[in-house]
Amino acid sequence: MPVRTDMAGRRINLPEEPQRIVSLVPSQTELLFDLGLEVRVLGVTKFCIHPARARRQTRIVGGTKKFNLPTIYDLRPDLIIGNKEENDKDLIEALNPVAPVWLSDVRSWKDALEMIARIGDITGRTVAANDLAARIRKAFSPWPPRDRPTPSVLYLIWKDPWMAAAADTFIDVMLEKAGFLNAIGHLHRYPVLSEEMIKSVQPELIFLSTEPYPFGRKHFEELHHLAPGSRICLVDGEMFSWYGSRLLHAPPYFERLWQTLPSNTLDMEGDTGFDLS
Repeated sequence: MPVRTDMAGRRINLPEEPQRIVSLVPSQTELLFDLGLEVRVLGVTKFCIHPARARRQTRIVGGTKKFNLPTIYDLRPDLIIGNKEENDKDLIEALNPVAPVWLSDVRSWKDALEMIARIGDITGRTVAANDLAARIRKAFSPWPPRDRPTPSVLYLIWKDPWMAAAADTFIDVMLEKAGFLNAIGHLHRYPVLSEEMIKSVQPELIFLSTEPYPFGRKHFEELHHLAPGSRICLVDGEMFSWYGSRLLHAPPYFERLWQTLPSNTLDMEGDTGFDLS
């Protein structure tokens, strides 16, 4: 078994070509399927919704933070794929006796493309992974757009307390790719924001992510009172936070987003703000 180093800097012994894979990250599950590895994927999390068949034809091993160790033991994997940020550190360490655990750590555009290439490498799908990365680069070649203004955005991911995506996050990278300026780019990671901080930021736009928090109409109205000059809308969190093959869907989504941005401070259809399809 060759010794490899994962993206978290951990040296691990990996099989030459793993045949029994457990994936603990939704975006990386989708990547494994798109690389033609679905017959080797035996376990995924309950949040692995793409492709839809992933949860039908594999065992559900729990969530990304709380997975079921006995279920993973029963699957007898020869490779477990996780992520440094999305998975619980203690549970990841508890999996080390079960099988080699390869962790990604994606905080930049370069990291995202490297992750695709390295998962292709450790699973024997190097050519397919390189082809996918090339298609993603081509899809993003016109982005960010040069002929548009760069509105400031407060990207919220949680309520009670309010939390937002700041610098050193993949969401921050995708906001820039989509042509927006992170209104709290001077802060780090996922800061908690008080109502006074939101009032002081006064961004041109406030994006409420569809994941992980279920934002609704009352949150639009609350934010409208805090930042009456901001345009508020719900955005597809997958397009801003998922790395891997989901990136191919992001550029056309960004274009639709630009075309459908609300023109006033509170623009909702139902609880969405605009069509996410």
